[in-house]
Formats: sequence, structure tokens, C-alpha cells
Amino acid sequence: MKWLRKKNNHQPSLSLEQQRAEKLAEMGAQLWALRQEQGLSLEQVVVLTRVPRRLLQAIEEGNLNDLPEPVYIQGLIRQFADALGLNGVEFSGTFPISSAQLNPQGMRNISRLDQLRPIHLYFLYILLIVCSVNGLSQLLNNAVLQASNSQNQPYLKQKSIDKPEPTKPKESLKVQPVSDTLNSIQQGQTLQIGVTLKASSWIRVVADGKIEFEGILPEGTHRIWKAQEQLTVKTDNAGGVLMSVNQEKAKEMGEPGKEEEVRIAAKPKF
Repeated sequence: MKWLRKKNNHQPSLSLEQQRAEKLAEMGAQLWALRQEQGLSLEQVVVLTRVPRRLLQAIEEGNLNDLPEPVYIQGLIRQFADALGLNGVEFSGTFPISSAQLNPQGMRNISRLDQLRPIHLYFLYILLIVCSVNGLSQLLNNAVLQASNSQNQPYLKQKSIDKPEPTKPKESLKVQPVSDTLNSIQQGQTLQIGVTLKASSWIRVVADGKIEFEGILPEGTHRIWKAQEQLTVKTDNAGGVLMSVNQEKAKEMGEPGKEEEVRIAAKPKF
């Protein structure tokens, strides 16, 4: 009977997969909170880490099914943490990869010689993975820098020849009343703005003083908004947004990565 009571008091342990899922959810929530606190978007973290957006989002959401093998997950968490100013190696080291890492108490009865061998192999494997990720990241960064320099060289040469132009203060707001050339716009008709996303961008749309939409639209999205008197469109990536007014030819709102706000107002009555 004593043996039975001891067996009933034993608490069932979670499986390795369940413990990974719980730890990933905890770490993802911490990374999400820190990113929000620093005011960084996922797109900005993608630029810093060179890690695809879907993998960063899966880490924040604790979605283990959308991520690769556990050892690669640990490397991705390390890069994510480093980009947010944390000690990536220390932070990612708490993510469980093997059962030996999760159940240290069960290893107490194992001899020191038997315990050192798998640990040495484990750290060697992790070191190889980290070195490979760092090397690949460095190669990608160098390739991007070389491509950027080669594209900017003709532009810099042309600038050195031309006379410098006086800088003008950038206007924070563009007001574009509907012109007289828009013969299709009659009195009482609605204004219409259509946007097509060349790249994932944050957008806010205000129609007649009411916010119709505010959030991130993915690449390839096409949306249309209408208003009676005024439409305002603001984005944090003007070069990634094509905008058309009243079904005219779509044009980019501005330069890539720059914040821009455009307001379309109906022609006033006279």
C-alpha cells in the first residue's frame, strides 16, 4: 500500500515537445513586449537580423509548428534578442533542445565521464551552428553593401559635377485638391482613393474626419476608400505604396522608407 501511495503522488512530467512550446511562448512574449517598448516594427527587425518576417512572427506568437528544427530555433531567438539589445547567447540558451537540458535532476546519478561527453558534443554542435549563421549573415551584409555602393557610385559622380541646390524644408503634408481637369468629377460625386502595396507598409486612412483603416497591409494588397469632402492617406513607406485618385494612373506616394501623408480635398463651391 505504501508503494501505491507513492506512485499516486507522482506528478506526470510534460513531454519535450510541450516544454519547448511553453518556453517558446514565454520567450516570444518577452521579445514582443521589448520590441513594442522600443517602438520597432517587425520589418525593422527583419532588416537588423536578416531573418524572414514569418519566422520572427512565429517566435513572437509561440507557434512552434511554423519554425524549423529546435537547434535552428535557438539560433533565430539569439539573433532576435541581439537585435533588441539583449544578450542573445544567454537568452536563447534557455530554450530546450534535448531532454538532458530539461531534466538536470535525472542526470545526478550519471557518472561525470558519461555526462561530459554529450555536453561537449552539444556545445560543439551549437558552436558550428552559430558560426554558420554568423558567417551567412556577414556574407549577406557584404553583398548588400557592395550592391548599394555600386548603385550609388554613378549618382555620386553626377552630384559632384552638378551645382549644389539649396535645400528646401520638407513639407509634412501634401494637399491636393481635385483639379479642373478631372471632368469626370461632378458636383456631389464622391472622392475615391485606391492604393496598391508594392511592399508591406503601415497605412492610416481618414475619410471625412473618420479613421477608416489603420494598420499594416501586406505586399500585393489593393484597397479602395471613398469620401464626400476629404480623404487623407498616411504611410511609413511612401515608396512601397502606389496611390490613384479617382481612378487616375497610380503613382508612388514618395520615397521608399520615408513617411508621407497625402490629403485629397474636393473642389470648393464658388
